[in-house]
Amino acid sequence: MQRILIIDDEPQIRSMVRLILEREGYTVLEAVDGAEGLKIFREKPADLILTDLIMPNKDGIGMIIELKKEFPDVKIIAMSGGGLNRPEGYLRGAQKLGAAATLAKPINRQDLVRVVRDTLKADAPSAA
Repeated sequence: MQRILIIDDEPQIRSMVRLILEREGYTVLEAVDGAEGLKIFREKPADLILTDLIMPNKDGIGMIIELKKEFPDVKIIAMSGGGLNRPEGYLRGAQKLGAAATLAKPINRQDLVRVVRDTLKADAPSAA
């Protein structure tokens, strides 16, 4: 079973994403910010990380930079509602730093499931 780490400071977002992904058969771990996310990932590496970009303590951008240095092959999906600005700028920046995909909040179920499946399939070894 594939493991996904959700990093978001909003408990409602974490719960919603967790519920959707668990119903799809994934094992889900949660963190409230980038610092906790890094700690959890180092202890229990996940197949995929879904991270918010705007969070207290350590934001998603800083976490992506740190993760990609330490674990260059880690698959990351960045999520953002944009804060004071529209989310597109934050999401473009996350992709430039190595996020495999992005999702603008509010997230709908179909987009979440599709992007997670596509990201996990990317670079997966093909059956011979």
